Amino acid sequence: MSEAASNAGDEVSLPTVPYGEDYPEIRRSIQAICKDFPGEYWRDQESRKEHAAEFTAAMTESGYLSALIPEEYGGAGLPLRAGGVIFEEISAAGCSASNIRAQMYMMKMLIKHGTQAQKDKYLPGISSGKLRFQSFGVTEPTTGSDTLNLKTRAVRDGDHYVVNGQKIWTSRALNSDLMTLLVRTTPVNERAQRTDGLSVLLVDIRDSVGKGMTIRPIETMVNHQTNEIFYDNLRVPVENLIGVENKGFRIILDGMNSERILVAHESLGDCRYFIDKAVKYANDRVVFGHPIGKNQGIQFPIARAYAQYKAADLMVRTAAALFDAGLPCGEQANMARLLSSEAAWASGEECMQTHGGYSMAREYDIERKWRGARIQRIAPISTNLILAYIGHNVLGLPKSY
Repeated sequence: MSEAASNAGDEVSLPTVPYGEDYPEIRRSIQAICKDFPGEYWRDQESRKEHAAEFTAAMTESGYLSALIPEEYGGAGLPLRAGGVIFEEISAAGCSASNIRAQMYMMKMLIKHGTQAQKDKYLPGISSGKLRFQSFGVTEPTTGSDTLNLKTRAVRDGDHYVVNGQKIWTSRALNSDLMTLLVRTTPVNERAQRTDGLSVLLVDIRDSVGKGMTIRPIETMVNHQTNEIFYDNLRVPVENLIGVENKGFRIILDGMNSERILVAHESLGDCRYFIDKAVKYANDRVVFGHPIGKNQGIQFPIARAYAQYKAADLMVRTAAALFDAGLPCGEQANMARLLSSEAAWASGEECMQTHGGYSMAREYDIERKWRGARIQRIAPISTNLILAYIGHNVLGLPKSY
């Protein structure tokens, strides 16, 4: 017997990040909140196609949804890493952050690029929970991830922009008051550079539905409220322009980097959830006279999934540290997203395999989390696009698209 095995004792538990490692108070507090929202709550929400209003309210009242908002506007003024820890613990507890995550990365765009008037007008309300800022309108049916060629057009008309076009996969629009919308303000054939011609508008959904905005929900394999939205002569005040006209692509990149880092933290939480479930079941389930965790066919894949999780965790931390330091982090944010989503999927697969047929039973909650982990390899960005980015922008290989 090895020294490690002889010192392990009789109890086996999943090695996890110690509370004292970073933000221990946040970790303990989030776990305490999540105890009030067990698997039964999430299964019921899915059955009724509801979107965790009670959970969102609990997170708002606790102040965690305003964690990244500066203190002068009623927030906590915490760095992106702290926001990531919040999402990691939510996912590790078996809950879902998909209906609240956007408020974190939206804040970074508004705080960094918004005017003082915009910050004064919106941030206090968002911080208090009176305003919901959860919707991000970028993707279009015909352009997909080809953001630089999007077609939704905004034409200046006096003190307003008039918006026409269509977006798809615009999540949480029916549960939001505000939306950031990426539009084309200069035609493709007139732009000076390929990245020019796009602008970011802050849209008040409350004043827009039925007045040029039509929202149609899309049913998906997970209980995640997403929509297609049609814009027909929607008028948006020019004062709602975020940043500089025609230079919105760089603003969106800031938002995308923070989004990828935050969602990567969610995947880390999923890893912990799946591995914890698999380890406990493999120790408890006895077949042919011994725990199934004794079998290498069960034990080794779980151990490999744990190693993948720890490696992904290091990259996620690196990306968050660079972002919080104000340094370029596109490479690290994309790799964090890639490695964490693949680690979560590997952990989910092994958790499913370990539980066998029981993994399909809704009461075990594994299949619910498994479906969510699969989606993260597609959205908010496809793993293939991340590989294309790394191949071209990092390694200097010919552009593949």
